[in-house]
Amino acid sequence: MGQWIQLDTPHGAVAAWQTDQVAAPKGGLVVIQEIFGVNAHIREVAEGYAADGYSVLAPAFFDPIQRGVELDYDQASSLRGRELVGQLGLDAAMDIVASAAAHLRAHLADLQVHQAIGTVGYCWGGTVAMLSALKLGLPSVSYYGARDLPFLEDPALVAAPRAPVMFHFGEQDTSITPEAVEVHRRALPTMAVHTYPAGHAFNRDVDPNAYGKGSATLARARSLDFFAEHLR
Repeated sequence: MGQWIQLDTPHGAVAAWQTDQVAAPKGGLVVIQEIFGVNAHIREVAEGYAADGYSVLAPAFFDPIQRGVELDYDQASSLRGRELVGQLGLDAAMDIVASAAAHLRAHLADLQVHQAIGTVGYCWGGTVAMLSALKLGLPSVSYYGARDLPFLEDPALVAAPRAPVMFHFGEQDTSITPEAVEVHRRALPTMAVHTYPAGHAFNRDVDPNAYGKGSATLARARSLDFFAEHLR
């Protein structure tokens, strides 16, 4: 099991769930939360990637606004999560990802193992993961990022992506239309864009209203293949 650490960022100390389950990790992963904080589900996701051989850090992105946020999946929690996302802003989120990546590199250097770092993010975190690839040069997997489109319409940003990104979308996701998925394919034609017979948040196995087991299993297998290829 992992533990909470304090991560130094340009926006002050941010708590982060850190977990290693092997003596010699094969790289590092920053797990980027949904709008609900680093709750039990996100910590479980982090532990899963650690069990697959990665050193994992899941920063609590909302700490600069409100520390210790762990929300449920009801309407009130969704509204609060959206408020926090708006207050934090994506520039601050990028700073926190960069700080997490630097921490992981130093940690892996101490272990005298390979120091390649990637990210995986969900919902709001999916957009942050995409930007981590395009702007920070971190190979990333983006699950159902609903805030991607304004960035994909920026020719300067998509013309020369700094790292690869893989996208996962649900075909029944009412917040991300098929037309929006096609924008990803047109804007980033060299990137893998996968769709599944599922709705939004199909990886969230603690939520029976969202979880799609078959889709989540296939998407995770593809994600692990992606990281095996690009974190070498």
